[in-house]
Amino acid sequence: MSFSCGYFKNAEDTLEQAQLQKIDHILRKLQLTEGETLLDIGSGSGWLIIKAARDYGVKAMGITLSKEEEEEMKKWINQEGLEDMVEVRLADYRDLCVEGHTFDKIVSVGMFKYVGKHYMPAYFSCLKKMLKPQGLSLLHTITRTTESPTNPLLEKYIFPWGHIPSLREVIWTMFDQPFHLIDVESLRLHYAMTTGHWAKNFEEAAEQVKEKYGERFVRIWRLYLVGCTALFHYSGLDIHQLLFSKDLCNDLPLTRDYLYR
Repeated sequence: MSFSCGYFKNAEDTLEQAQLQKIDHILRKLQLTEGETLLDIGSGSGWLIIKAARDYGVKAMGITLSKEEEEEMKKWINQEGLEDMVEVRLADYRDLCVEGHTFDKIVSVGMFKYVGKHYMPAYFSCLKKMLKPQGLSLLHTITRTTESPTNPLLEKYIFPWGHIPSLREVIWTMFDQPFHLIDVESLRLHYAMTTGHWAKNFEEAAEQVKEKYGERFVRIWRLYLVGCTALFHYSGLDIHQLLFSKDLCNDLPLTRDYLYR
């Protein structure tokens, strides 16, 4: 149920493997330790916060604007027996900021494109208020090489009100707080592989989708999925993971070795 870029260690990895590996890759980057608190902004079906609590012993909160996602997360949390470690809220991240919540680590995977161009400063301002001293945050988001309007088809049919920023837009806005950028990683080809899997899965279910939503809907989503695969392969469309800290952190690992042990 992860509608974001997977992380492929090999070309033969399944989509499920890639999504689980993406979550593990992110959690290692956040350098979680037992007893810390983690916020996931736009937590989807909740598997990231479940793994964070189960594998790292942190207290995790996930927030979403979708009632259906909230119900799905609560179902998984109950099945895992993590009610005391994981909390789900139907809330906007700005609500938490106003309420004065603070966290050791904050992560956001795939929701930043919905923040909007004019609200990016408010996003980073809220993060600064919610992060504890020397707290870490990871942003996983689609980016462009240059600033440009959202593709009309995407804006109308796929991601209404969405905005895909350039990498420099994100970094400029981040530095206004100021945050300290620790690590930037491009997963461009990983997203091309992810959308390739989505396109294949979509075609296998295309007749069922057509019966439910019609031929026009099938054509739109076929164009989107195949088009995204091509764009991530051949254009400036990219996806980055940016790790940054609220303050200078001089006790972090000197190399990336910890990610691959």
